Amino acid sequence: MRIVWLIFGVLSLSAGFVGVVLPLVPTVPFLLLAAFCFARSSERLHNWLVTHPKFGPSIMDWRERGAISLRAKRMATVSIVAVFMLSVLIGLKLTLLAIQALTLGCVLLFIWSRPN
Repeated sequence: MRIVWLIFGVLSLSAGFVGVVLPLVPTVPFLLLAAFCFARSSERLHNWLVTHPKFGPSIMDWRERGAISLRAKRMATVSIVAVFMLSVLIGLKLTLLAIQALTLGCVLLFIWSRPN
């Protein structure tokens, strides 16, 4: 079972690294998932990730206080608005836009309800 957790951890970490360079791909949720998976598969990779100077603080903030940094909240908000505007510009049906608006609104509500 440890190998399955390790594979999921590596895939999540890879997706998180993609999110570093692509603005619409979330980085921190994938890093949180990678840390979760590595905690069940590889103590060495888990320790590396949570002590990483760039990624570790976000993971520890979430783990200890359920906190999301103000910068991450702002970036997420800009990304969400950009995705919704893109959907409007490409002319999605009103029903799809309504579903997307509701879903993204709930995501924003969750993000902004977390401590900084």
